[in-house]
Amino acid sequence: MAQNGDSNQNENLNGAAQQHESDLQNDDLQEYYRTSKIPFIIFFKDLRFVCKLDTLGKEILSIAIPAVLTLAADPVASLIDTMFIGRLGATDIGAVGVAIAIFNQASRITMYPIVSITTSFVAEEDIMDKSSIEAEKVEGKKLENLEEASPKNVEMKEPSPKNAGSNSPCVTTPKGNEPAKRKKVKRNIPSATTAIIMGTLLGVAQALLLIFGSNILLKFMGVSADSPMYTPARQYLTVRALGSPAVLLSLAMQGVFRGFKDTTTPLYATLVGDGTNIILDPIFIFVLRFGVRGAAISHALSQYLISLILFLRLIREVNLLAPSFKQLQFGRFIKNGFLMLTRVIAVTSCVTFAAALAARQGPTPMAAFQICLQVWLTSSLLADGLAVAGQAILACAFAEKDYKKAVVTALRVAQMGFVAGIGLLVIVGAGLYFGGGVFTSDKHVLHLMYIGIPFIAGTQPLNTLAFVLDGVNFGASDFLYTAYSMVMMAVASISAEILLSKARGYLGIWYALIIYMGLRTVAGVWRVGTATGPWRFLRGKTSS
Repeated sequence: MAQNGDSNQNENLNGAAQQHESDLQNDDLQEYYRTSKIPFIIFFKDLRFVCKLDTLGKEILSIAIPAVLTLAADPVASLIDTMFIGRLGATDIGAVGVAIAIFNQASRITMYPIVSITTSFVAEEDIMDKSSIEAEKVEGKKLENLEEASPKNVEMKEPSPKNAGSNSPCVTTPKGNEPAKRKKVKRNIPSATTAIIMGTLLGVAQALLLIFGSNILLKFMGVSADSPMYTPARQYLTVRALGSPAVLLSLAMQGVFRGFKDTTTPLYATLVGDGTNIILDPIFIFVLRFGVRGAAISHALSQYLISLILFLRLIREVNLLAPSFKQLQFGRFIKNGFLMLTRVIAVTSCVTFAAALAARQGPTPMAAFQICLQVWLTSSLLADGLAVAGQAILACAFAEKDYKKAVVTALRVAQMGFVAGIGLLVIVGAGLYFGGGVFTSDKHVLHLMYIGIPFIAGTQPLNTLAFVLDGVNFGASDFLYTAYSMVMMAVASISAEILLSKARGYLGIWYALIIYMGLRTVAGVWRVGTATGPWRFLRGKTSS
């Protein structure tokens, strides 16, 4: 008993010491913020540690690297997919291109809300669930200690026949010495169950929309019923739409695993699924002679395989049937999902409107703009990986009320994003300058591409910082701010696109896109730099 008492006392002293140290660290951050003449200077704090592989640096990279590979796997598989379809002819590949554009746009609208919300909510609940389990373990140890010390815990054995009638004392066996097998306790995460249900419902709704609305959607994209691309485009779109439930379900489960800071499992599932797609493509397209329908079938099957792998892995860790209906958080998902949907629409509107303005400049400017835009967006994969890492770690830190780790993580991922952007500036600039001929041999298109290189490459640090700061705000569950600020940025950006395209033509569109990304960066920096919203603890106030 004395040893147990000393142990508990030592644990209490260690806990108090750690809490005191955390308070001192928080005070240090608050003092640094208050004494800085320029509030945003906090982003330069400990800049020398940006590339340091300490505990935090390793944690960020362990989440970011698999996330980047997962994000890159699908575009690579789509590229190989396009290579097979390209052998069918120009009409088929053009038709599939239109169908994929429609499918991707529909998926993008639902993808980001469900993944972002699920990641933050699951991370918060996972921390609470672990805290509850730890509390139960501590309580269980206390009860065990009390039972061991209590005389009632001594079990009397009946005298054996050999010793019957003798005066020998009875043999006693303490219950505490009985071996007990502990089963692995599954996590109780209501948000995981909610995300799976929401993902499935959204997937079914998307499938019905694409199948029954294919005629209208293709006509909107300029493919009428008398076009040679209409039939193959409709075939591909309707068959691939059958995989929509699997796509949204797998994305919801990826959000769950990201909330657990596990991006390796989604990577494994994606590699297996995309690898299967690549194997099935030539079989369905050429051997079975299904043509573009074969490509759609193989892609849909691969998505169901990804979902199956993730689901089988998830049910080993999470009790999906444990929560009652009241514990499910449909209201919270719908409320924040609407905010994220608003944000996604605002983001896509800026880029889509810019493409529409480029199309009005003529086929040559549009071709150059489309190539540059795809390079511009594809280079964001690295930033997306850092954004995923930042969101997962920050969501856990806020749930634990570990504000020191929240600030340090936000600053570190922002600094890493900026440094990564500088690296991308060199890679993208050199790649486009020396490898522009890979995309086209048209000298007029290449000329406009070369003109756009300073804009595409030069804005990489700005882009990566903006994308990473989105993850920071998502990690703080600051969905309301991210939605409203993005709507205001979109209004200002679209206005700039209209004015500058009229004044400067093709170059004016890129000037406007620089303004757009600059405003996104300012919006991301502003929240932390001004210590408002979830970051108000930097002013010494309680975070809301």
